[in-house]
Amino acid sequence: MENKIVHTHGDSQNKLIVHKVNIAHYRLIQLSDLADQEKPFYDWIERFAETLFNTDKSLDYILKNKSLSEITTLITNVMNDTSESRPTLYDGIGRPYPYKKAIYYFFAWLIRDAPQQRLAPLVTRMRELDDKNLSTNDFRVDALANLIVKYRGTVKTFEWRNIRDILISRLEGSRRSLKGHKIETIVRSAVASALQTYYKTHFNYGLYKVNLAKKQIKIDNDTIDVSIRLTDKLSSQITHIYIPVKSRETEGGGHAHLFSRDIITAIRNIKDKDPLARFVVVIIAENWDKKELKKISNDIDIIFHFDMSPNDFHSFDESSQVLLNKYIKELLDGKNTNL
Repeated sequence: MENKIVHTHGDSQNKLIVHKVNIAHYRLIQLSDLADQEKPFYDWIERFAETLFNTDKSLDYILKNKSLSEITTLITNVMNDTSESRPTLYDGIGRPYPYKKAIYYFFAWLIRDAPQQRLAPLVTRMRELDDKNLSTNDFRVDALANLIVKYRGTVKTFEWRNIRDILISRLEGSRRSLKGHKIETIVRSAVASALQTYYKTHFNYGLYKVNLAKKQIKIDNDTIDVSIRLTDKLSSQITHIYIPVKSRETEGGGHAHLFSRDIITAIRNIKDKDPLARFVVVIIAENWDKKELKKISNDIDIIFHFDMSPNDFHSFDESSQVLLNKYIKELLDGKNTNL
């Protein structure tokens, strides 16, 4: 893109001013966005179930009407699927779950709370009391299938609009139990949203297998806050997208020069080792010197500059998210990201 630098003052629409006080419920907005990112996972399981049972009935109908053995078969087959088109499920701070754990959590969330804290110990007890030569996943599947059949009359519906509300609650619980940097979490969630937006349309992640890192990574002495590994499905060539994040409460000036220098040095160090690497920079700071932003832009694909205090940064505003979605789409399509 000709202008690599995106300036924004945030999304004022998310504010809720009552008697001169902002009482906006930002956590609800963040959790709702995360819950919406899980919709492709729900849709994928629904398509899987329709194919398995050769029906056009919804996942809601299937879970409410199929026998225990059929529900067991569904969960087993989904859990053991190895296709490259599987979507990702994310936790409350935007980190991807390993696939089999994602399946376990998803079905557990439909029918029982706290799968890790409350259900997992019961699964462990099953293994201790039953001498059958089964894996932990076998016991998990049996537990989930029996819970669904036993309590589906109580739950009454497995439709998405109801599951979404459940996911908001479950994701809030996982967010409380996890420790993470607030800014890093917001940026990772925005990246996850861009990936899921692509999946909603294409039912895959384009030319690649995608791995969004669960935490910061370190390359020698340089730390990258958010990163994605793209593995070409045909050639197995790996491309990394590195997203360093800088946030400062001070208003630019000399600090901007020092921080910009740090970013540029880290990018050049990494490019020496990984020439194919792509870079997106996110800066949350007031009045960051535009000359410093221009220096950074020479070495990267795009800069998102949120001209605000980090304390006021709660999410990507709509226009920034749309541009990030477009950038990710270009990459997954194998294009040159010349937006």
